[in-house]
Amino acid sequence: MLGSPQLLFYVACFVLTETKVANINRHEARKFPDGMLFGAATASYQVEGAWNKDGKSENIWDTLTHREPCVIAECHNGDVADNSYHLYKRDVEMMRELGLDFYRFSLSWSRILPTSFPDKINEKGVEYYNNLIDEMLKYNIQPMVTLYHWDLPQKLQDMGGWTNPHIVDWFTDYSRVVFELFGDRVKYWFTINEPRELCYQGYGSASLAPLFKISGYADYICSKNLLVAHAKVYHMYNNEFRPAQGGTIGIVLSMAFYEPESEEHAEAAEDLIQFEWGVYANPIFSKTGDFPQVMKEKVAAKSKAQGFPRSRLPEFTPEEIELVKGSSDFLAINHYTSRLVYRNESVYGYHSSP
Repeated sequence: MLGSPQLLFYVACFVLTETKVANINRHEARKFPDGMLFGAATASYQVEGAWNKDGKSENIWDTLTHREPCVIAECHNGDVADNSYHLYKRDVEMMRELGLDFYRFSLSWSRILPTSFPDKINEKGVEYYNNLIDEMLKYNIQPMVTLYHWDLPQKLQDMGGWTNPHIVDWFTDYSRVVFELFGDRVKYWFTINEPRELCYQGYGSASLAPLFKISGYADYICSKNLLVAHAKVYHMYNNEFRPAQGGTIGIVLSMAFYEPESEEHAEAAEDLIQFEWGVYANPIFSKTGDFPQVMKEKVAAKSKAQGFPRSRLPEFTPEEIELVKGSSDFLAINHYTSRLVYRNESVYGYHSSP
């Protein structure tokens, strides 16, 4: 979706209420219930533009789209995009026209920290986000901020990106700077948007930057490092910033629903759920933590059959399991589609259709 500039609409805090439709007109019946918030969401690379302006350094999408100009549909890139970096006031004006309660946007790591590290903070980048946040609050539109939406600084990617365990420290250091800069006004935080897409599509299937195709290995390493990094940032916010800033923080998972084609394939559908998003939900939200048991068993068995000396799925230490478990104030879901599932001729394979 990074190639698409349009706003993505989100609904939060849905409240079910009894409605006596017969007693109200059709327009009243279509109104959002009290307690429902209406908003929109974007990613920094989608909308900001100004890819090399005012001290911003390259991220992985800048590098990829300049190296392979047509990797995005119709040969688009984010060099200019919606030009939100210069047109943020018009963006907020459109939010007012739409009647939004909130706007979820992500921060560009390489715009705030051009060296990738906190040794240098880019004042122009900070000024842009301060202006956007203040303009929104002026009209009572709540900023909801995603710390990371797929645009890693290229320098960090050159050092292994999300497959390097040091990403835990890099992401924590970056997040601390962000909380210090904007946490007095931002009360809704999301650490990472859509881990599955980040790890599987970025490192496993070569469909998102950095465009690696090392499925069943690099994507698993990415998943573990991402979860530990998320948890470190969660606890840092909880211990160091929440007492004074009073915000809330969590993670956003993409969750397709997999319906078995028949009862015969119920196990296949459940396995696919665990491999697709249970890999991120189970470590954070289950009582036991850790990767899903079925995933650990199947990857270990397949790895042994393939001649690997150990499972391709990395293990959490007991301390890491406890660190990750419960590390979110809420479960945020991006849901796009559901699919029918049946198991194919391979015990480890699945077929699905919309």
